[in-house]
Amino acid sequence: MHAVTRPHSIPLKSAEEREAMRRAGQAAAAVLVMLEPHVKAGVTTGELDAIARDFVLGPLGCRSATIGYTAGGSRAPFPGAICASVNHVVCHGVPGPKQLKDGDIVNIDVTVIRDGWHGDTSRMFFVGQPSVLARRLVETTHAAMLRGIAQVRPGARLGDIGHAIQSYAEAAGYSVVREYCGHGIGRGFHEDPQVLHFGRPNTGLELEPGMCFTVEPMLNAGRAAVRELPDGWTVITKDRSLSAQWEHTVLVTETGHEILTLRNGEA
Repeated sequence: MHAVTRPHSIPLKSAEEREAMRRAGQAAAAVLVMLEPHVKAGVTTGELDAIARDFVLGPLGCRSATIGYTAGGSRAPFPGAICASVNHVVCHGVPGPKQLKDGDIVNIDVTVIRDGWHGDTSRMFFVGQPSVLARRLVETTHAAMLRGIAQVRPGARLGDIGHAIQSYAEAAGYSVVREYCGHGIGRGFHEDPQVLHFGRPNTGLELEPGMCFTVEPMLNAGRAAVRELPDGWTVITKDRSLSAQWEHTVLVTETGHEILTLRNGEA
């Protein structure tokens, strides 16, 4: 089987551009570190968004990529500096009056622009004590993401990433959301290639040093089917089962890969 050649739309980052992406990635990671002590029972997702917005636009010295983002469609501009997706919300949760309660799980997704370059990352938070089911889902999703990232190296294929995630998730009894995927990132928020979280090994685009993209699997405790709410953003599981997501921005290096959005103490 022949490798899929790289389209001209996938730029390879130079040494200077890689360093700019590292700075942007670390800025995004810093937002999640800052938010951690604020994620607790009683706080609203809107309050968390306000805290994040003040940090991004103030001390961090960045711009938010999500405030006013329209994804090129006719939907209303996204209002928040974070996406806050609670329990059965899969992704793109609009921050607002939703109050977190003990036992909730919440994904917070943040994308910042630093010196013209995008940093994009998300993580799951436990509010108080989660159920055994919720904890296992969150931990499995994190492990699935890392298994996908472990495939990233020159000469590997995008299908290797998706297969590693899908096989691990399904063996644990979870379903992989198929409508949403990882994406290239750099000066643009969403660039080529698309990074599916399911697939067959040794298929798809061949990876080259300098490529930069996100790996961000979404796993559901029930069926994979999802639907979008009338706000045009919030996506939930159709069966209202719990959903979890983790995301890192990853750079393909000459010898393997580098995770650009690692947080304090994260290996």
